[in-house]
Order: sequence, then structure tokens, then C-alpha cells
Amino acid sequence: QEQLVESGGQLVQAGGSLRLSCAASGRTFSSYTMGWFRQGPGKEPEFVAAISRGGTITAYTDSVKGRFTISRENAKNTVYLQMNSLKPEDTAVYYCAADRTLTTSSARARVPREYDYWGQGTQVTVTS
Repeated sequence: QEQLVESGGQLVQAGGSLRLSCAASGRTFSSYTMGWFRQGPGKEPEFVAAISRGGTITAYTDSVKGRFTISRENAKNTVYLQMNSLKPEDTAVYYCAADRTLTTSSARARVPREYDYWGQGTQVTVTS
């Protein structure tokens, strides 16, 4: 079982950058597809990005392509989300999630309920 802990969220001005981290506690981190999701005030959880077990395949929602980069370091049991050119509409609680069975490029990997493990979230606030 994986326990996930996100960090790195903070208040930032529009156009700025942040890097979120998600540290996993289990011994089998490299066997999980990892995803980042976000939930803004009054909104449903939204897929942001996903990365394959080996880190070679990534997927992004259209609104963050070219601005966000997901990566992972399996030796450190950590997945990252580098966020550049931040916009006020990126304001949300960001969650990382893990699942053993998902394929990164599949539609299922964009669906929150398909992931087995979740972190507690980290708040990102972008001011204009």
C-alpha cells in the first residue's frame, strides 16, 4: 500500500512557477502509474497529468500542455509537477494519485476513480 504526501504548493503571482512534489512511502513505487489531479473551488476533480512507471510516457490535459511537466525519480520514490507560466485559473488543490494497473496514455488514466491511492493535497493559489 502506498502513502502519498504532496508538498510545494503556495501563493504565487501569475506568470510564476512552482514545483510540486509527491513522496511515496511504499517499496514498489516504480510499479505505479502516477497522476496529478486538481480541484478548484466548487469544481469537480480535474486530470492534470500522468506518467508511466518508467517515466518514459506522459500525458497532459490540454490546458497545461507546454506549461506543466510531470516527471519522476523512482530511486527517490517521488513524482514531480513543474508548473510554469501559471495562470489564476490554475488555482486549486493539487493531488497526486497512484495505481498499479493503469496505462498512462489510456482514457482511464484521466479518471480520478481509477486510481487506488491519493495524497492529502497541496494548495496552489495564483494571483493576477
